[in-house]
Amino acid sequence: MESMELLPARVRITAILKKALFSGEYKSGDELSLTDIAAKLGVSRTPVREAFQALEAEGLIELRMNKGAIVKPIDEKYITDHYEMRILLESEAAARAAKNGMPEADKLIEKLMDTQKRMESLSTSEYEDLNFEVHTGIWTAADNMRLYKMLSNLWNGPSIGFTSPKLDHYIKSTQEHIDILTCIKNHDAKKAKKEMEQHIERSMDNILKNFKFR
Repeated sequence: MESMELLPARVRITAILKKALFSGEYKSGDELSLTDIAAKLGVSRTPVREAFQALEAEGLIELRMNKGAIVKPIDEKYITDHYEMRILLESEAAARAAKNGMPEADKLIEKLMDTQKRMESLSTSEYEDLNFEVHTGIWTAADNMRLYKMLSNLWNGPSIGFTSPKLDHYIKSTQEHIDILTCIKNHDAKKAKKEMEQHIERSMDNILKNFKFR
């Protein structure tokens, strides 16, 4: 599991655990210890407890009195529904960012192009931080706080299966981010929306392919 910045602790931890659940790091029937996860993430038990409550509300885990939680079965329909919501909302965010303008698009494109030159030596945390910066930058440029909060609650980090090769995903995802940001920079809302749809559809396919081999 990884750490993230910029979002409230409860949301950050929910996203980290959701990624672990979707990728297969945690499987149906596994026990999640409140104390162990808090220690692993270097946080207090309170935001972890709040994250557990959010995950239970989504039907991903079952809380146990004084025993943490048990991971519930996740089927393909759940994963598909989740990513379809991200497609709808993030593609709209990309279109709005293109209409509104995104001053930091040039800087992000430059960072992504630099990343492409050293992809094989890129650390997981560096990729994930940049991935998060790109997505949240687009949400911010969409200029709708309710949309931003909904996307924050849906966030599950990079869509890589627990046993999937990371480098291939990093290469494809980085180029897709460049393509999306270029459309936004050029104020092409229609194309930005389409590029984001395809980006998240591929992410969904990554998780579903991994899901079939659990």
